[in-house]
Amino acid sequence: MKGIKWLLLTTVLVLFGAAIAGYVWLKLSLPQYQGELRAAVANPVNLDRDALGYLSVTAADRHDAAYGMGFAHAQERFFQMDLARRSAAGTLAELFGERALTTDIERRRHRFAQRAETTLASFSTIDLQILSAYSRGVNDGLASLRSAPFEYHLLSAKAEPWQESDSILVIYNMYLELQGKMGRDEYAMTVLRDAIPAPWYQFLQQHSNEWQAAIDNSHVDPVNIPDSPYPQILRANGDCIECTPKDSADLGSNNMAVMGRLTSHGNAIVANDMHLTIRAPGTWYKVQLNWRDGSNWQQVTGLSLAGAPAIVVGSNGHIAWGFTNSTADWHDLISLQLSDDGKRYLSPQGWQPLQLHYETIQIKGAADYPLQLQETQWGPVINYGDNSYALRWVAYDSNAVNFNLLQLEQTRSTEAALALGAITGIPTQNLLVADKDGNIGWTPLGPLPARQLSDWDTAQDWSDGSNYWAANLSAAQYPRIVNPEAGVLWTANARTVGGEAYQLLGNGGYDLGARGQQIRNGLLSAGQLNEQALHQIQLDNRALFLDRWRQLLLDILTPELTRTLQLTEYRLQISQSGRYAASDDIGYNLVQQFRQQTIELLFAPLSAMLEHAGSRSANLKYSLETPAWAMLTARRPDTLPEPYQDWSAFLIQAVLTSKQQLEQQHGSLQKSNWGKQNQANIRHPLSSAIPLLGGWLNMPASEFAGDRHMPRVQLPTFGQSQRMVVAPGQEQDGILTIPAGQSGHPLSPFYRADHQYWLNEVALPFLPGPKKYQLRLVPDA
Repeated sequence: MKGIKWLLLTTVLVLFGAAIAGYVWLKLSLPQYQGELRAAVANPVNLDRDALGYLSVTAADRHDAAYGMGFAHAQERFFQMDLARRSAAGTLAELFGERALTTDIERRRHRFAQRAETTLASFSTIDLQILSAYSRGVNDGLASLRSAPFEYHLLSAKAEPWQESDSILVIYNMYLELQGKMGRDEYAMTVLRDAIPAPWYQFLQQHSNEWQAAIDNSHVDPVNIPDSPYPQILRANGDCIECTPKDSADLGSNNMAVMGRLTSHGNAIVANDMHLTIRAPGTWYKVQLNWRDGSNWQQVTGLSLAGAPAIVVGSNGHIAWGFTNSTADWHDLISLQLSDDGKRYLSPQGWQPLQLHYETIQIKGAADYPLQLQETQWGPVINYGDNSYALRWVAYDSNAVNFNLLQLEQTRSTEAALALGAITGIPTQNLLVADKDGNIGWTPLGPLPARQLSDWDTAQDWSDGSNYWAANLSAAQYPRIVNPEAGVLWTANARTVGGEAYQLLGNGGYDLGARGQQIRNGLLSAGQLNEQALHQIQLDNRALFLDRWRQLLLDILTPELTRTLQLTEYRLQISQSGRYAASDDIGYNLVQQFRQQTIELLFAPLSAMLEHAGSRSANLKYSLETPAWAMLTARRPDTLPEPYQDWSAFLIQAVLTSKQQLEQQHGSLQKSNWGKQNQANIRHPLSSAIPLLGGWLNMPASEFAGDRHMPRVQLPTFGQSQRMVVAPGQEQDGILTIPAGQSGHPLSPFYRADHQYWLNEVALPFLPGPKKYQLRLVPDA
């Protein structure tokens, strides 16, 4: 007995000692937040932080401000910055070994590392100076840590110094995240087009006429169900692994702008919540930059992206701006005609040899991997199914990346901000801008090539010269809207404009439009608007989109059917709830799962056909909601998938299957509230690699409100990566909230500091709070 006690005591002491050692080791990489450090600055730089870690940089000029921001980014987020540059360059295997090799091979195809060096050489002297100062700050901030960030010790790796070109790679990584379909959508569209008659292709792939809410009030007429029989290939029973069709633009955002004549203070307001994958730490870093510009102090406040020296969205006191992903068409898939030996391709200039590039991927713990890349004059060779294509992507152009976004910091008016659209090198965004004089405007911000194409949505042959891209459009050709009659603007990743403007943008997989319509209606019905009112629109989780599906489900559940199939409780939950995507709402989950199951069953043959060709129904550009509802309304027997004989049996099967899946997943209907289905999974990239304690790095598994087709977009790993509402000149009334926290270090007081506020819908101030910590960087003698 005594031996067992000693064994238990020894075990406890060993574990306690290990915990103390781990804590001491982890603390070595904790950033310094107070005191004074010698640094490569011309004049003193103050890095002030409030209680939540919101950073304020005060410097004598913009170069030192860039240095200070780089210093703080490295202190708090260097590992995340490293992942971003490695993701774009295709060097993740150097950290993670063979598990990252497939990703690296795919990324090397774009040769972004070489493009970054070429792009850097074209930068202006002013931008190079800011980028150089920022990079010095990053490396000095990294060196200021007593030990490298803890992730490098876990990976047995070294933190490599930051180069100026790495900030360009960070922007290329955003191209991969925001425009990274790589032609998969156009391949899926091509397979579908070639498999069925044109009228059915046009019916199945159409814009929604019910949910459209374009800011130019343009409308698209519906494509009715063709009179011809439904194609047998879309009825035939077939197996699919990934059977869920495209439902929404998961890479999206919400943006709103209100003219000053509709606000209480007379200044225009911008509200912005960008939807991205949510991790710990998050994507954005809150910062205010203050520096002297001649005899005046310049201040710009908002969100930065660790790895780049710019404020991405925010306010400079004269204008405020926000972004949503444009979701327009930024790449084309080109059908290649190859020679018999596969070494040449046909071009407008005749047969050309494929260009070969040789690279070596270094793999931790394994031999190097040699890689041969093939390119055409349009872009790299990419294979889908049994066919070879070339990928033409705006990210390959020389104007894809620059730092003209910095010019927003000192822009004074809406008109001047809109003029930056054609010269800014970022993944093209919907820019909404508001100024202190009450004006608002919209334009695409980023490269917009002129194109001559016979079809924008499917793969085309460019070998005869009839299909091509021309130079980027001029500023005068960029579409824009200023001070609309209604006094409000909004974007939500759906079709934004029609007519000639749409012909310039195309469709890169637009959202259905229900979210944008709900935002538009909220703006137009509110009367006078203020910051809090826009924040409430951001949090709107009313399930208006599902109203018709809820009614359909109630209609199916007749009293007789309900008794026969013992669905009394099921029907009661739907009738008593389901109007909000609230975490405790059971009815919403039942309706949502019924809709998903219905669409999956209806288009299972389509999904199987695309999978057989090496594609997926989720890759199609258009949501299948619109044709699905038209088919459900018409209930033509020939549009039923096999083996169903009538629509009643089909819909009952969707009810029973969706109910059974929820009961298997959660145990019972009473436990199937939406929050159980929509539970947070916000993780640190390395948490799964740490036994026992890895979960400590993650955010709590909270039950989320919100869903796709509503302003409050929220899924377990995806959703509102920030919420910002601000009027230039009225920043004291603004709002700025992020998930997780400012720091990437788990012992930092800022690692989780913002999370509960974001989770619980608290409107944190847009401006930094009172200074609690100050780190002063002084010139190194």
